[in-house]
Formats: sequence, C-alpha cells, structure tokens
Amino acid sequence: MKNYHKILGLTFLAAIAAFTFSCNTEEENGIAEGKAKVNVFLVDAPADYDAVWVEVIGVDILPKGENEDNGSAWINLGNDAADDNMINLLDLVAGNSAKLGEVEVPAGEISQVRLILGDNNYLLKGEQRIDLTTPSAQQSGLKIKIDKPLQSGISYDLILDFDAGKSIVRAGNSGQYILKPVLRAIAEESATIQGVITPLEAAPIRVLAVIGEDTVSTFTSENGSFMIRGLSEGNYSVTILPNELYKTMIIDDVMTERGKIKTIDPIELELATDE
Repeated sequence: MKNYHKILGLTFLAAIAAFTFSCNTEEENGIAEGKAKVNVFLVDAPADYDAVWVEVIGVDILPKGENEDNGSAWINLGNDAADDNMINLLDLVAGNSAKLGEVEVPAGEISQVRLILGDNNYLLKGEQRIDLTTPSAQQSGLKIKIDKPLQSGISYDLILDFDAGKSIVRAGNSGQYILKPVLRAIAEESATIQGVITPLEAAPIRVLAVIGEDTVSTFTSENGSFMIRGLSEGNYSVTILPNELYKTMIIDDVMTERGKIKTIDPIELELATDE
C-alpha cells in the first residue's frame, strides 16, 4: 500500500470534453437508478522529451453541494490504465488516450475534479532519467470548479488533457526539473481536428491548432495521423512543424463545430531547400 499522505492532489486545469449521452434508460445502460456514469480518459499535449512518466493514483470527483474539505465526500476512481499506476504522457498523443476508470455518481452536478498523483514522476532525455519534484504548495491540491450537470441514466466521457510540455519547468542552473501541472478544462461538448501528414520521414511532426491567443498541439503518430481534441468552436489556423529537412506549413480557415470532427485534406510536406 502506498502512504496516502505522500500523494499529491493535483487538480486539472484539464479537459472535460465531449460530455455525450444516449437516450437509453438506466436499466438499458446498466446504471443504477438515480445515478450517472462518468468515464475518465487522460490525453496529452506534446513535450520535447523522450518520455514523461507520471504516477497517476486516480481521479477524485466532488458532487455539487458537498464540502471539499470533507475527504469522504470525494468519489475516487483508481487508475485502471496501468497496473503500477505509471503512465507515459507522451504515449497519449495523435488520438491515443488512457482510460483511467469509470464510476457511477449521484445524478445532479459535478462541482470539482481533482487528479491524484504519487511522487514517482520523472522524465527521460536520451539515457538520462531526471526526477520531477513538486512544489510543496501544490501538495494540498489544486482544484478547479466544473459545474457540469449529469442526468440520471446517462454515461458521460470526461477527457482530461495534461500539457506535459508546459507542466515541466527547469529550475535555473540547478539541473532540477519541477512538475507544475498545466491542464485544460472544457465543460461542454467540444470539437476535434484530425488528418494525415506525409512523408513519414518528416517526423517528428508537431501540429498546432491556433485560435486567437489559444494554442493546442499534438504530434503525429507512426503512420502520420494526428487528432487534436477538446477544441472550442471557431476558425483555426493549423501550423505543421516537421523536422529541419522539411518546410513548415500553415493551413488557415479550418472551421470547427461543437461536437463534430473536422478532417482536413491529406497533407504532403515539401523538402526544405537552401536559399
């Protein structure tokens, strides 16, 4: 058993994306009367490391009306994605996700969500393992209000988006790296942009969806595909950043609609040429 008081309660500035539902009754869904089901998935934005391993103990959900200082009021999901609780965030790009678990909660409203991490967090740069420390101020938990209504008998997907690149801070010249989780929260049905980029030799390829001052990014998978979820509705500019052998490309006017997937035409990058 892990020593629970060593666990870090780190609440998501995370993605609650695509809360979808069917019209099935409680009995047809296998959901108890007066309850709603929440399925929790973890996704990631990219980072410039070979791996970023975090110890995910689970997720806590607080129903509306409950006191956040009452530990027994939080509904806990364990991490079903890995037997040892360890997840490499950089595996969770290009549409991949880790299902942390599912739980039935009282119908009504979720007020807060909290991610629970252990203290075994580290990154890999080549063969070097670098432990990630966490500021003591975060050990008491950073919470975010959700205020998401849940209907009885409905199954919801809760997408939590952990931005590994922005969450890791180098502490001056000390050589230490600090884990200060940066996550997104979207309390509405969201939009998605997806596509395929070739040639595969242009990897690693980073893809950024930009709207106003907001940027969401991911990497392409081994077959060149990408998927950026948890987007708001609007007109995006998609920037494609391949390796130095290929030209950067920008695609403007990529319109997204809430609850829909926008598939852009296949993209073939050009070789960079010396001026």
